[in-house]
Amino acid sequence: MNKKIVEIVDTINTSQVYAELSHPHSGGICVFVGAVREFTNNEEVVALEFETYKSMAIKELDKIAEEAFEKWQLNAVVLQHAVGAKKVEEPVVVVGASSAHRSECFEACRFLIDTLKERVPIWKKEIFKNKSVWVSAHP
Repeated sequence: MNKKIVEIVDTINTSQVYAELSHPHSGGICVFVGAVREFTNNEEVVALEFETYKSMAIKELDKIAEEAFEKWQLNAVVLQHAVGAKKVEEPVVVVGASSAHRSECFEACRFLIDTLKERVPIWKKEIFKNKSVWVSAHP
């Protein structure tokens, strides 16, 4: 049976991700964690703030997880994105996949983060020392 965790959370607990992806049939577990970086376009970042339309975001995260299960032989998938204000070095997004072999979980993990960034309705405010700017959380 496949495990699937799709959540919008206040705080990401990266320590729990391994346990959520662990599966007796998985020889490979791949995780990507996105965090707040200190500089954007040579400007010092104080924090980021994320907002989302939660019910729509959860539905889209669920669709992305199902697409990953259809494309690869995965045993577990995690997609989590944080909302609210986050300081430099704080995790804001985590995706992961586990499978029998490493190639599937590496490919799936890349698909999960790229597709999340393309399709999930999440908005980001970049807070700098002297200004703040709302931008799409999409690349």
